[in-house]
Amino acid sequence: MIVLVARNEAGLIIGTIGAAVRGPEGHIRGMAVAQASQGTTVADGLLERIEAELKAAGCSVATLDTTAPLTRAIRFYERNGYVRSGAVSDFFGMPLYEYRKRLEGPARPVL
Repeated sequence: MIVLVARNEAGLIIGTIGAAVRGPEGHIRGMAVAQASQGTTVADGLLERIEAELKAAGCSVATLDTTAPLTRAIRFYERNGYVRSGAVSDFFGMPLYEYRKRLEGPARPVL
């Protein structure tokens, strides 16, 4: 499991993201950004860093799951190249949709 944390200038946690490596695929397990930091570059930075970590771990694809009510998150992931795979599972009676993205190019060094 890989977990990344974003902090603001005061050192407060303003965002997190986690992912697991599953062979050639990395699965993003969850991302959260503090409400005051939503709409900034925090989410972009977290997603970029976790994708770099997954690529460095040998993953060629990243997946994630989300639900229909999370429309803002879905738009964010789609803007960042994630596409609905067609796989749907059950999340406590709610459809859980899988999204996938091919991680292109060489892995960037992780700082």
